[in-house]
Amino acid sequence: MTENKTQQPTVTQSSGMRQFGTILGFELKGCLTNKTSIGLTAALIAIIVAVTFFPRILELVNGGGSKEPDNSVVVSQEEDASSGSVSDGSRPVMLIRADSAENGQMIMESFPLSFPGYQVMLTEQTDEEIKQQILAEEAECAFVMDSLTSYHYLVKDLSIQDQKTVIADETLQNMCSMNAMVRAGMTPEEAASALAVQIEHETVNLGKDQVQNFFYTYIMIFALYIVILLYGQLITTNVATEKSSRAMELLITSAKPASMMFGKVIASCLAGLTQLVLIFGSALLCFRMNEQYWGDNQLIASIFDMPVWLVGYMLVFFVLGFLIYAFLYGAIGSTVSKLEDVNTAVMPVTILFIVAFFITMMALGNGTVDSTLMKISSYVPFTSPMAMFTRLAMSTVSVYEIAASIAILIVSVIIIGIASAKIYRVGVLLYGTKMKLGSILKAIKKA
Repeated sequence: MTENKTQQPTVTQSSGMRQFGTILGFELKGCLTNKTSIGLTAALIAIIVAVTFFPRILELVNGGGSKEPDNSVVVSQEEDASSGSVSDGSRPVMLIRADSAENGQMIMESFPLSFPGYQVMLTEQTDEEIKQQILAEEAECAFVMDSLTSYHYLVKDLSIQDQKTVIADETLQNMCSMNAMVRAGMTPEEAASALAVQIEHETVNLGKDQVQNFFYTYIMIFALYIVILLYGQLITTNVATEKSSRAMELLITSAKPASMMFGKVIASCLAGLTQLVLIFGSALLCFRMNEQYWGDNQLIASIFDMPVWLVGYMLVFFVLGFLIYAFLYGAIGSTVSKLEDVNTAVMPVTILFIVAFFITMMALGNGTVDSTLMKISSYVPFTSPMAMFTRLAMSTVSVYEIAASIAILIVSVIIIGIASAKIYRVGVLLYGTKMKLGSILKAIKKA
């Protein structure tokens, strides 16, 4: 008799683990085959592939066809008589029409240095002829000089990133300053030396480079926000659907409510992690395949320069933050009798999560990641997954602060998980009665 009593809890525990494993596998399969999730993941991966392969495709398109030389613009490897430079067909043409031969000579000494990516060529064509060349894409742009201090800039499509007039203004200003110095009695060498003074500086960063870390921090926070919100709502909807269809009554007879609750939450967490790995893994793989085509693009490179240790912290805060909100969403779903009441029921939790997101994003955008509000938010379990991760990426945080934040999160996950399981146990069998906060607290005490 004694042996039977001691073996009974082991049998019950083993049965509970089998139930949990069965539910986990079933729910995970449902999450991974969810059409909305698959469609969103596929769409994001397709966009990533299109963006990362764009420079490679563009180069293939531009280099794929052969064009006959156009005699209207010198694109051969012959010496250009007026400019004294060798034209290069691989570079776009920039036309210059000077108001005098003297000014034209000075411009051709300075502009090729200021615009190294262009074939700078003098022309004596009329305004209409220059416009026709630009419209025919035989030249990209032109500077029609009225004097050294006045010009017209002609271009077919003005880009928002077009900085040629800024460069031209600075170049012409230096030329005018040199002429003024020469007229005042300085030799051209002395004037050039005075204008060529370089100001040197060195930045010594003793902490994190917020500019470099901004983009991947922003992307990661936004990804956590989307995944937690998406799968949290999915948990609530699934629980409410099972309850409203009376399928819960059959499920509850063959499995423990706690096993059902934890199976749903952990399955959703694993599905969310899988989705993140697929999306960011695809982005990293595609970027590495096309890295040479992006050249020295610091913006794109900074996104993929996320340190490995920060990826580890992101996974820790993602899992713990996801579990907190998923338990809350699951508990709320068990208290809803009608599927149409789900959005209203989860509104308080959703608002809480959105507030946490906005606190973090505002601090990230303003560069105030070490403000008092962010420091407090780093220890509040509902805000710390995003707040502390942002501080880790954008500032210097002590090991003790990180350990305290993670410890609070772990304890909170355990407390909220136990409380949510008790609410779930009572809520799934209540129909027609809307559970209020007082009744929920009583149910937790009795469960």
